Amino acid sequence: MKILRPTLLTLACLLAAPTFASELPELGDASSSIVSPDQEYQLGRAWLNVLRGQVKSLPDPLLEDFIESSVYRLAETSQLQDRRLVFVLLDSPELNAFAAPGGVIGVNAGLFLHANTEAEYASVLAHELAHLSQRHFARGLEEQKRLQVPMMAAMLAGVVAAAAGAGDAGIAAIASSQAAAIQAQRSFSRQNEQEADRIGILNLQQAGYDPQAMPSMFERLIRQYRYTRVPPEFLMTHPLSESRVADTRNRAAQFGAGGNTDSLRYQLMRARAQLAYENSPGMAAKRFRALLDENPRLDAARYGLALAQIKSGQLQNATTTLQPLLDKAPNDAIYNLAQVELDVAGNQLDAADRRLKRLLDQYPGNYPARQARSELLIKQGRPAEAEKLLDALLKERPRDAELWRQQAETRGLSGNIIGVHQARAEYFALTGDYKQAIEQLDFARRRASSNFQLAARIDARYSELKEEQRMVEDLLK
Repeated sequence: MKILRPTLLTLACLLAAPTFASELPELGDASSSIVSPDQEYQLGRAWLNVLRGQVKSLPDPLLEDFIESSVYRLAETSQLQDRRLVFVLLDSPELNAFAAPGGVIGVNAGLFLHANTEAEYASVLAHELAHLSQRHFARGLEEQKRLQVPMMAAMLAGVVAAAAGAGDAGIAAIASSQAAAIQAQRSFSRQNEQEADRIGILNLQQAGYDPQAMPSMFERLIRQYRYTRVPPEFLMTHPLSESRVADTRNRAAQFGAGGNTDSLRYQLMRARAQLAYENSPGMAAKRFRALLDENPRLDAARYGLALAQIKSGQLQNATTTLQPLLDKAPNDAIYNLAQVELDVAGNQLDAADRRLKRLLDQYPGNYPARQARSELLIKQGRPAEAEKLLDALLKERPRDAELWRQQAETRGLSGNIIGVHQARAEYFALTGDYKQAIEQLDFARRRASSNFQLAARIDARYSELKEEQRMVEDLLK
C-alpha cells in the first residue's frame, strides 16, 4: 500500500486558503491566531481527498449509516461546536479510528471486530470527538509557535501513515525529515490523550452509554497486545499505559454504574464486519453456525449466517435462516435489506423491488435502502431512474466519492455522456487525482459547448479544479 508523502500533506494545508491573522475570528484561545476553525475545516476536506486516493475504503452503506448515526448521537452531547462532520470507512481489519481537523472522522472496519459492545465502540469515537472539540490540532501548533501553517502536515503525518498501514516504516520516514517537530508533538500529545479520555468519558455518560466501557476496552487491549511486537494501529497512535488506564477507570467510577452497554443493531453490524474479513463465506458460515448452536436466540449470529449463506450461494438455506428474524421483526430495515439481497441473488428482482418500495414507504430517508434501490434499478434495466435516485442522494452526500463513482457508471448506461465526465471529475477530485478530474471536465465542456448554461457551470468547476492543480504543481516543484 502506498504511503502518503509529507509533500502531499503540505499540499492539503496550502489548499486551505490562508487568511491574515487580523481576519481570523476571536475565539478566546491563542490557537485561533495560528490556524482558524475555517482553515481547519478546509484543510480537513482537502486532506481527506488525498487520503481517499491512497487508502482503500469499504463501500458498505449499512456500516457507513451506523457510523454516521452513532457519531452524530455522541456529537449531540459532546463539546463539539462545529458539527459539519464527514466520515470515511477504511477497508482494514486492524483496530483504528482517528479524527482530523475540520470534522473528519475515520474508522477502520476492524473497530467493529475489536470492540465487543456498542459502548466500547462508542468509547473510541467519543475519544476522537474530544480531540476535535478541544482543537488539539490547533493547540499543538500553538505549543510550537515557531511553526507556520504548512507545518500542519507534520502533525497529520503520523495519523495518515497509520491509516495507510505504513507502520514503523512510515513513522520512521516522517521522523527523518521532521524529527524535532514530531518529538515536541509527542510530548504534547500525551496531554491531549489524557484530556480526550476525560472528556470522552463525560460524553459517553451524557450520551447514555456506560462510561466504564472506555477503561474496560483499554484494559482488554493491553492484555491482548502486551507481548505483541507490532501492536494495532490504534495503540501506535494512541499509546496506552497502566497509569492512563487507571486514570480512566477512576474517572469512570465517579459516574457509577449505568447506561447502555450494547445493542442488537451494533451486533448486527459486527456480524457484517466479521463476514467481510473471514477467509471465505463458508468459514464464516461455520463460525456463525457454531455460535447459533450454542445459543439459538443469538439473532446477530443468525443474521451473519444468513449473509454468509447468501454469499456462498446457499439460497434455500439462507431463506430458512433469515425467516425467523423477519417473523420477529417484519419491519426491521436491516433484515429486509438482507432479504432484498437474497431475492436479487436468486434473480427474484420483482420481489426485491416490492420489498424495497415497502421499506422506503416506511423509512423514506433510509440511505442503505435508497442505495440498494439504485443498484436494483440498474439490474432491472432502468438506469435513467437509478440516475435520478443517485442525483437525489448526491445532493445530500456531495462528498461521497463512492456515490460519484456509481453515478458515473449509471449515467453511462443511461446515455448521459456529459454527465459521465462530470461524475468522474467529482470522483477523481474527491480522491485527490486533480489531473484526471480536470481532464474529465475538459471532455464534458467540449460536449456541452452548444448548451450555454451547462457549459458555464462546467467552466466554473473547471476553473476551481485548475486552481487547485496549480497549487499542487507549485508545491511539488
